[in-house]
Amino acid sequence: MTHSISLGQETASRIKTQPTIRVQANILARRERAILNWICARIPGAVTPDGLTALGVFGAFVVLTGYVGSRFDPAFFWLATFGFFVHWFGDSLDGSLARFRHIERPRYGYFLDHAVDALCNLLILAGLGFSAYVRLDVALFVLIGYFLLCMYVFLYNHVSGSFQLSFLALGPTELRLGLILINFWMYMSGPSKIMIAGQAFSAYDLVFCLVGGIFVSLFVVNTFKVASRLRREDSRPASAASASAKPAVAQLRPNQRYASTKPL
Repeated sequence: MTHSISLGQETASRIKTQPTIRVQANILARRERAILNWICARIPGAVTPDGLTALGVFGAFVVLTGYVGSRFDPAFFWLATFGFFVHWFGDSLDGSLARFRHIERPRYGYFLDHAVDALCNLLILAGLGFSAYVRLDVALFVLIGYFLLCMYVFLYNHVSGSFQLSFLALGPTELRLGLILINFWMYMSGPSKIMIAGQAFSAYDLVFCLVGGIFVSLFVVNTFKVASRLRREDSRPASAASASAKPAVAQLRPNQRYASTKPL
């Protein structure tokens, strides 16, 4: 059975699809933006944002192929590294090109971009788990931590109007570079084995466990801080309201509790 989704103009206008403020404080942000603007001015007109999105997905598949191939020959780590560059090119330029050409499609772009990002992250980290030297459970732990951070970003954007693109001065580009460096490390150093509680881990596993732990910790700490702040801010009007207004508040449905979009 096929279902169609139709949104009226009034409903669509109320859907928040574009972040009010893009918070991007990662180390390479300014230099990367200058490079992307330079490339956008020189990309042929036949190249479209959708085409670049598809290129980014192709790059993620190349990374997956390289990691799986490394089980047979470590030289495949170079293919995975090449895939990261292709993925960066497509993923970073699709939205940049749309904004450069003033052809943004806010709802479509927002929805497609983040849906594709989720798929690409799954391909890359699952591929890492099928590589020569990293356990699958460790790679999936990193993926879960990254998805938790993404969930925090989307929720924070909804309640504050700020779309946080970096944590600890690191963003997606720095994470890609980190994975490229680890690829080089694995290629040069080869296998390693460390026994912990009867389980075999590699030195690379321990690094990725640390990364996953940092992701989960950032999610927990930031969620607690924002939830505590929202609780204080949302409690102020209730305490100042008259007793006659309290029954009306109590009648709100559960899913209306977080309807406020006032910036933090």
